[in-house]
Amino acid sequence: MWQFRTREALAAVARFAFVVALGAVTSGCFQPLYGNQTIGSDDSVRDKLGSVEIPEIKAANGTPDARIAVAVRNALLYDFDGGQTPTSPTYRLVITFGSGRTTVITDVASGRPDAQVESINAVLTLTEIATQKVVLQTSTFARASLDIPGSAQRFAQQRAARNAEDRAVDVLAENIRNRLASYFVAGT
Repeated sequence: MWQFRTREALAAVARFAFVVALGAVTSGCFQPLYGNQTIGSDDSVRDKLGSVEIPEIKAANGTPDARIAVAVRNALLYDFDGGQTPTSPTYRLVITFGSGRTTVITDVASGRPDAQVESINAVLTLTEIATQKVVLQTSTFARASLDIPGSAQRFAQQRAARNAEDRAVDVLAENIRNRLASYFVAGT
């Protein structure tokens, strides 16, 4: 009976040793996606994101879209290079977007909305500045829901809508950053 336990223990130790050895062998093959060190002579994804110029996003002045446009651009500038503008950009990212609000749930008794969804849809065009060639054209979106408090709390409703917009902006900026990082790594 003790022979079976020692076989199981030896098998477990052998499996553990195999996993550790495999990890040690393959650990040199990986690098962080957003790290600033590279294995070869290529620029890192962080360096390439830092060389992207983001012009002002067009939106009508005085509208909620104008506030969202500034927030998206600021979030991307911070994500790409810590808020610094690139000194010699090699790419230009042009973003066009539209935002909206959709009522999802309506109270049957009062007819007032109980929940809404803030949405932002964006179209991205990444252009290589030297050749004026469009290297990437894609679209992305972000959604954030909000619960609407009672009708007597109109300021709380406005604040909830603003918070939902801010969350949608953060999600959109993250989607754009990930999409561009995917392009810079895989070329697709």
